[in-house]
Amino acid sequence: MADPVLRLCALYPDVMNIYADRGNILLLERRCAWRGIGFEVTAAGFGAAVDPDAHDIFYLGGGQDRDQELCAQDLVETKRDGLHGAAARGAIVLGVCGGYQLLGHSYELGDRAVPGVGLVDLHTVRSDAPRLIGNVAIEVALPDAGALPGSGVLAGFENHGGRTHLGAGEQPLGKVLRGHGNTGDTGVEGVVKGHVIGTYLHGPLLPKNAWFADWLIATALGLEALDPLDDTLEDAAHASARHAAGLD
Repeated sequence: MADPVLRLCALYPDVMNIYADRGNILLLERRCAWRGIGFEVTAAGFGAAVDPDAHDIFYLGGGQDRDQELCAQDLVETKRDGLHGAAARGAIVLGVCGGYQLLGHSYELGDRAVPGVGLVDLHTVRSDAPRLIGNVAIEVALPDAGALPGSGVLAGFENHGGRTHLGAGEQPLGKVLRGHGNTGDTGVEGVVKGHVIGTYLHGPLLPKNAWFADWLIATALGLEALDPLDDTLEDAAHASARHAAGLD
């Protein structure tokens, strides 16, 4: 039996990369390599359609409002159908910060509405109130994640002017333990619908939460378990992120 290969499609990696989002891809690559799992990255930029069957993870990072607007129309016109097809077959679609906002219906910027791909029922409104900035920690419960060391808490950093409102039937990614979350007053952060996940946590996200990276790998490849690694440094990074957020 051939060794598994994790296939990742990075959407607009040269533009939607304001918060060191490449670090998330690099961590996935390293944790796969240490286990003998192959790793392939395909970039999908402006004008490029995406094949819903060709990748296991579709990843969209964050960007400035101007860059986000540039990507949004292309995302809807050339990639929307492919992403819906990928989500329907159970592939992971992960959006971080600006990428999270584009998973929904729209991002309202004053009198302009930036379109989203509508994978989840949510909309974001740019607020004139102070930005939601700071270290953040959320309590999460993902399927089959309980056996992963450190699972249960995601810690990171948030910096967003948008307030993201979930539709009545949508499930947040987690409960805010410290920080602001989606709106600053709902007590929840992110969204999870099947294998479509959105979050404002960055800094980047996965190096601070290696257990979540392993959950993504195992889930994307349909593996029941992954070979254990020496996560001394990764555990220290997670503990530091938790501490910065005011936990432990």
